[in-house]
Amino acid sequence: MAIAPSSSAASADSGSADVSPAFSPLYQQIKTLITRGLQEGDWKPGEAIPSEMELAQRYRVSQGTVRKAIDELAADNLLVRRQGKGTFVATHAEEKIQFRFLRLKADDGSDPRMDRSILECRRVRAPADVARALELRSGDAAVQIRRTLATEGQPLVLDEIWLPGHLFRGLSVERLSEWRGPFYGLFETEFGVRMIRAEEKIRAVAADEVSSPLLQVPLGTPLLSVERLSMTYGEKPVELRRGLYRTDSHFYRNELS
Repeated sequence: MAIAPSSSAASADSGSADVSPAFSPLYQQIKTLITRGLQEGDWKPGEAIPSEMELAQRYRVSQGTVRKAIDELAADNLLVRRQGKGTFVATHAEEKIQFRFLRLKADDGSDPRMDRSILECRRVRAPADVARALELRSGDAAVQIRRTLATEGQPLVLDEIWLPGHLFRGLSVERLSEWRGPFYGLFETEFGVRMIRAEEKIRAVAADEVSSPLLQVPLGTPLLSVERLSMTYGEKPVELRRGLYRTDSHFYRNELS
């Protein structure tokens, strides 16, 4: 993929000061081109991308412009820099990446070791609200997964996960149970779907007849409800996750910048 940035923007790299809002900064254009390469599979998760010099030659811009684009992609967790080795496509197999969407911590600040139990995995017609969230048509198939996450035998999270059926053909309880890493690693490795960004809605709810026994709490116990919509490249929604969290000995932590 040797697409060059627009000639008008390329002139900005050599000193032109066009500040028209119709033009994005050159490094942002390079970031877009590299992201498109990731989306189209030019470089697979875990693989090294070309050096800054090679990319600068490919896109006919300065090395500094490429470096700034890569810096932003690394900050977005799409790329990972490794000292002395180069820059690699981030993968959910990496410890830094695999838990970045799970922000539950013990009261002492430690990350709990989670053991999961798959309750069910089935293909159904997407309910209207799920279809809207995942941009599916009415009646399209979806995969529904229900699971619990526990630490030291104590359930902490009850998850309901919805996925577009056409992207996850063949996903089953057996495949989920056999997978030892995070689900996002399975989605990336076996189905070619990579979650790169998420939006969340958080509210307080009370344990009901369904969640109470599964989380081993009395009816009416306060729980934290987290609804997460995860996107892949191009802002395409590919997962709707609704989680109920116990917070009597854990808290939900987020970093703001």
